[in-house]
Amino acid sequence: MFQFLKKNKKITIPVSILLIVLGVWLSSRGGAPVSPFQRVPLERGQLVATVGATGTVRARQSATLLWLTNGTVAEASASVGERVAAGAILADLSPTSVSQNIILAQADLVSAQKALADLKESDTARAQAYINLMKAQDTFDAAQDYRNSLNEPVTIRINGSIRTGEADAETIADADARLALAAAQLEDAQRAYDRVKDGPSADDLAAAQARVDAALATLNMARLIAPFDGTITEAHPLAGDQVTAGTVGYRIDDLSSLLVDVEISEVDINSIQLGQAAAITFDAILDGEYHGKIIQVAQAGNVTQGVVSFIVTVEITDADARVKPGMTAAVTVTVEEQNDVVLIPNRAVRLVNGVRVVYVLREGQPVMVEVSLGSSSETYSVLLSGDVEVGEEIILNPQVEFQPGGPGGGPNFGN
Repeated sequence: MFQFLKKNKKITIPVSILLIVLGVWLSSRGGAPVSPFQRVPLERGQLVATVGATGTVRARQSATLLWLTNGTVAEASASVGERVAAGAILADLSPTSVSQNIILAQADLVSAQKALADLKESDTARAQAYINLMKAQDTFDAAQDYRNSLNEPVTIRINGSIRTGEADAETIADADARLALAAAQLEDAQRAYDRVKDGPSADDLAAAQARVDAALATLNMARLIAPFDGTITEAHPLAGDQVTAGTVGYRIDDLSSLLVDVEISEVDINSIQLGQAAAITFDAILDGEYHGKIIQVAQAGNVTQGVVSFIVTVEITDADARVKPGMTAAVTVTVEEQNDVVLIPNRAVRLVNGVRVVYVLREGQPVMVEVSLGSSSETYSVLLSGDVEVGEEIILNPQVEFQPGGPGGGPNFGN
């Protein structure tokens, strides 16, 4: 608005009226009228629809290693930036500074390992089980023969006379008991032999291995061990440090694969699919744009203050040494591409009585045209239908209200 003072009175003149007056004045002087409208010709092109979000870079695998017991650091061999292999001992405590059960675990480990090796390699158990089985068989056979003999008549001599008789009940009962015991012992020996005749059983091996693992776990309480192949990204211990259970020792990350987790609104989540391409930029890396792809889409949403979002994981496919875990990343996912389509600038679209319209400049006058739109990006939408042709000028700033009546209606410059 422009303001003029005349005889102490302030007169306010709308800008729109000034523009019309200026246009008429220029026209009267032979010059071209000045249009108050920004406009662009309607064109064909490519629509790239995207969904954007921000997230934080993380490694595919990451672990923080904590001390599990108290003691004095004897050696700390790993440093920041060093690549280490899974199982590597990164630091350990002095044996004289740890508890007795950890010290004794070394002896337990040696004993358990020897027992496991004997179980796997020695044939002594099978041979001894076979001998025990044979002895049990012999004992059973003897008991069986004796019991059978009691079923036969017994010849006895009394005062020079030979008579025939039978074993008494007590003798038979004793023989039966001996035979039952021999049969039970034979069954036990047979089971023992069956367990080892083809080598150690799975249960015996599992039990022996468990004893090894238990001793090793106790011993490893005084060590920090790399759980996977990776790079040391934090290193705290130094030789001579006094540490307690829970003290942070190292952080290790698998930097061979870097990921970004972003939250996508429920409005956009159904346009996100596995394998879609993404562009990634960083506040910390001003001169580079990186690329990625979607590798995981959450199937359940999270609700925060009434807003539902889904976690989407993007893998950075061309990360270099400048990209580090913890950096903030801006991720733009390309969800759709359409080529050779008529594009309507989004800023030109208005909603009139629930219908989308654009204003087309025809013979110097704005004409309202109803349109139907398809897919959209941040700046353009695909024209599906409407009485407008490629090359016609679309008004970008129809900030004034137009008189109703459809095409041909003139502008209303009233306040």
